[in-house]
Amino acid sequence: MTPHRSTSIVVAGDHLVAGHGDGRALGWVGRVAVRTHPVLEGARFYTLAAPGEDSAKFADRCMAEAPLRFDDDGDNRLVLAPGCGDIAAGTSTARSRLNLANLLDQALSRGYSAFVVGPTPARDHADNRRIEELNRGFSEVALRRSIPYVDCFTPLADHAVWQRELAASNDGLPRQEGYGLLSWLVLNRGWFEWLGVEDAVV
Repeated sequence: MTPHRSTSIVVAGDHLVAGHGDGRALGWVGRVAVRTHPVLEGARFYTLAAPGEDSAKFADRCMAEAPLRFDDDGDNRLVLAPGCGDIAAGTSTARSRLNLANLLDQALSRGYSAFVVGPTPARDHADNRRIEELNRGFSEVALRRSIPYVDCFTPLADHAVWQRELAASNDGLPRQEGYGLLSWLVLNRGWFEWLGVEDAVV
């Protein structure tokens, strides 16, 4: 009898991965995990959140910390949710793309299955112009490697609920409805196909 192969899912990103601002403390990762567990029993989720880091530091951290959560003989999956730290750091889009490309190539070379969740819109319109460019660059890097990419920027940039929650918060973070939108995007943009299972919710 073949022993059951464990599934470890490491989700690395900024403060949104930790669900900051969500009164239910689930964030989008918790909501995705709730929908995943019924069809992938025993899946273990690990969140690696660090606010404000640029893509170079993000890549270094992922490759240092993710392996600590993986099993040598398990199904090891890495979800990357790079934030907008490169904008504050003044990193060019070309360099951001290269940093993500190198990270994905390292993950693939180690046998990790990767999934990328793109950056989300901010309150500031000037920032959003740069986030849109960053989102486009990240998307091209992932899709060129046939890695699933969730574009969170385009559907949320003018979404009334997302913008309302950001505008109403002192910290510029989404609340429960905003995180619900993020989880819906992830779940409906290739999540279950990536895991090789079918969604139990019809």
